Amino acid sequence: MKLASYNNGRRDGQLMLVSKDLTKAVAVPAIAHTMQQLMDAWELLNPQLVELYDALNSGMMDNAVDFDESKCLSPLPRAYQWADGSAYVNHVELVRKARGAQMPETFWTDPLVYQGGSDCFIAPKADIPLASEEWGIDFESEIAVITDDVPMGVTVDNAAQHIKLLMLVNDVSLRNLIPGELAKGFGFFQSKPSSSFSPVAVTPDELEGKWQDSKIHLPLITHLNSELFGRPNAGVDMTFNFSQLVSHVAKTRPLGAGAIIGSGTISNYDRSAGSSCLAETRMLETIAEGKPSTPFMGFGDRVRIEMLDDDNNSIFGSIDQQVVEYKV
Repeated sequence: MKLASYNNGRRDGQLMLVSKDLTKAVAVPAIAHTMQQLMDAWELLNPQLVELYDALNSGMMDNAVDFDESKCLSPLPRAYQWADGSAYVNHVELVRKARGAQMPETFWTDPLVYQGGSDCFIAPKADIPLASEEWGIDFESEIAVITDDVPMGVTVDNAAQHIKLLMLVNDVSLRNLIPGELAKGFGFFQSKPSSSFSPVAVTPDELEGKWQDSKIHLPLITHLNSELFGRPNAGVDMTFNFSQLVSHVAKTRPLGAGAIIGSGTISNYDRSAGSSCLAETRMLETIAEGKPSTPFMGFGDRVRIEMLDDDNNSIFGSIDQQVVEYKV
């Protein structure tokens, strides 16, 4: 099943059921008005939506409209929880080297997670407004899951059943602000502005065998200013899978329905696949050449993030955003 949230002028948008090929969509107010309403009662409402989804894909819904990604907010325009991990530890190694930080051995045994702002996500086709290029503007191409209610202390084996939807992420990062913030010993805040998510969220069964071991085994494709930047495979070199991430986040607290858990930047040891953020590319340049040559993003730069199936069909729609200057 595929789901989206159209911008209807309200904070949480209008829940839309989207066809498998991303061509048609239909509102389902008799079942749920918003994505959060759906997540709050997933077990009750999901069977009803599946029935309508089959009808939508069969062309049997007269009230269906052409699906328009430009009308989409993030599937959850705001959420009670947004926790982003760093499941690809080889990426963490490189980025920490870039700021001269040592990496403890526990990073290989215990996931790293930060709690991001979740009150105002950026729509997948909306501009990214930022006040200064000096902040070191970077994209991070990632995957995220949406859960139902997760009990505190859930085991890794039981965590998988709580993963209901999958999305793509652009976790916007301000690299030049990060060292100063982390030096204070209290974590990210200003260096992590609002994130963006793909137009469509999908149930794991939509991936048709590419969802295995709580990982998506497909490349995540990033273009910067229309040039291919990277296509690392999300199922390769993922140190901690999503079941492990969900279990880790829920170790000391329950997670409410609609919690979003991110993978962190997708990264492969095979560097021929490219990167999913500028910081990693800059670190590789520093290792090879003594200094980075790739600049961070500036005003007017555009990033596009997408995942295709084996037939080159878009699965989630695309995140396609331009950085613009924000003036107070």
